[in-house]
Amino acid sequence: MAGQKKLVLISGRAYPELAEQVAAELGAELVPTDARTFANGELYARFDESVRGSDAFVIQSHTNPINEWLMEQLIIVDALKRASAKRITVVAPFYPYSRQDKKGRGREPISARLVADLFKTAGADRIMSVDLHAPQIQGFFDGPLDHLFAMPVLLEHFEKHLNRDDLTVVSPDMGRVRVADVWSDRLGAPLAIIHKRRDPSVANQASVHGIVGDVKDRWCLMVDDMIDTGGTISKAAEALKQAGARGVTIAATHAIFSGKAVEHLSADFIDQVVVTDTLPVPEEKQFDKLTVLSIAPLIAKAIHEVFEDGSVTSMFEGAA
Repeated sequence: MAGQKKLVLISGRAYPELAEQVAAELGAELVPTDARTFANGELYARFDESVRGSDAFVIQSHTNPINEWLMEQLIIVDALKRASAKRITVVAPFYPYSRQDKKGRGREPISARLVADLFKTAGADRIMSVDLHAPQIQGFFDGPLDHLFAMPVLLEHFEKHLNRDDLTVVSPDMGRVRVADVWSDRLGAPLAIIHKRRDPSVANQASVHGIVGDVKDRWCLMVDDMIDTGGTISKAAEALKQAGARGVTIAATHAIFSGKAVEHLSADFIDQVVVTDTLPVPEEKQFDKLTVLSIAPLIAKAIHEVFEDGSVTSMFEGAA
């Protein structure tokens, strides 16, 4: 390891399995932490060994209940600051409140900015996250924000399991066109775009208004950053099949899988769903068409680059 720096890995309680996998990839161990919830709901954290002068990475996946796990990560960061850690990096594979990145209507919050401010106030020097919902979130934090891309993990899978001869990459909406375009270039496949409309007053609902591009008799790979209830993306898959698509594979980084997601994604017009494990996918949310890929090697490599003062960007040359 470089110089006399000490690498410290700390896990919150939301998804300790991922933190354990990251630690194993790095050949390190998680710092024993006494984290608990008091009877009135207040949270507490204390480390069982010294972290003074360390380069600390706090790993927390923001799954449900998201507010509790966000608060726990903030408290851990505060504890590190007060225990004289030299540098503190928040590792949030799924950035909390990332969909609230701008004001769509008057009197709305920009909660993604608030979260960045909270991390900074707690004592974070750096943030690391995977596939941000909106790139501008990088500018919300007053310090380095390492934006990791899951594309290399997903691409490695699809290069083995998809035939490129009749493949079309599909953007599920106008907001994901840039990402889908990169996928199109990397796979050497044409691009199609689904035009959909959202009602800003109703969450998790959208209607498909048309498809730009040729999908007839082709296998469609639809790429998105997250799947929440699965309702919108399942409607898009249905529209692709109605337009003559031979098959539909859905690829997403963050498997939120709220509400009826499993029911929506198990529909006949969806052939495959491939996600990463930035968020836990418990057994009750798994189904036959689902493949879950490990994100731990990617996060571990990024942590190693940051710790060694290397280049995180070099990990993703041409990725996005």
